[in-house]
Amino acid sequence: MSPTEPARSVILAADLPAAPLARLTEASHVVRARPAVEPGLFAAATPAADGIIVTSKVRLDAGFFDAAQKLRVVSTVSVGLDHIDLVSAARHGVSVTTTPVLTDAVADLVLALMVMLARRLPESAGLAASGRWLEAPLGHDLSHKRLLVVGFGRIGREVARRALACRMHVAFVDRRHDLPEMDGVAREPDLHAALARADFVSLHVDLNAATRHLIGAAELALMKPTAYLVNTARGGIVDQLALQAALATGRLADAGLDVLEQEPPDLREALLAEPRAIVLPHIGSATTETRAAMASLAVDNVLACLSGEGCAYLVPPAVTQE
Repeated sequence: MSPTEPARSVILAADLPAAPLARLTEASHVVRARPAVEPGLFAAATPAADGIIVTSKVRLDAGFFDAAQKLRVVSTVSVGLDHIDLVSAARHGVSVTTTPVLTDAVADLVLALMVMLARRLPESAGLAASGRWLEAPLGHDLSHKRLLVVGFGRIGREVARRALACRMHVAFVDRRHDLPEMDGVAREPDLHAALARADFVSLHVDLNAATRHLIGAAELALMKPTAYLVNTARGGIVDQLALQAALATGRLADAGLDVLEQEPPDLREALLAEPRAIVLPHIGSATTETRAAMASLAVDNVLACLSGEGCAYLVPPAVTQE
């Protein structure tokens, strides 16, 4: 930024490591404010903001975009977009960028959850801690089991590669028709038919009107009673009440969940106490390396957009929540 160039104002509603924070501060006027913590400061900074950096925990609705009169870019430290009203952003001419550098971290977590579920590791660890060393249950191998990947984007493809390395049979379903093929992975034309054959189902779609409760009571009823469901995408893709019922009645073997419909959940949420469910606190990207890369890219994105260099990792205007 040149000495004569007016300072660009950026609302920072996320935690950043020292290095990307220093780059952002050097190039812009930074207002640190989170709507849930400092609502007054956030509201006051909004009309003058040229850019904003948020996480998936910060919801930007139509009212925000109406108030953000100067806003040019939203840089979200995530790949999910359900916290941003994309229709309003497009209407106001605001660019939205993501940080798609969490692929390996999330794919690793999916594999970990599949192993934990199949080998009944939480149950065995609990028995060992209570001195019941000889009561550990038998689990199942991953090899030769059938994995269905629902959504075959970056993360879905990496999950498939890991599953193939474990000698699993891998298939996927995806509405898109222009996806590159992957050796050893079969495309399934129908979700319901594919669910009925799967031993493991891993979800990797965005949350929007078309995918909300994509996995509901009808879909769960199609799955084998020995099957496992893994969701590291967004909680709303699964009907939690239907999932809880399926687990409680033994209609489904187990579920591994890194996301819930409400986060943080009410402590009375039944899935938290469900012995057939492993529930994690949305840690898909929670590695030191990945979070640092996401923060750095988020700063790169907002500065590139505001400098006129062109926005990278831009969400296409056609991607909406309608």
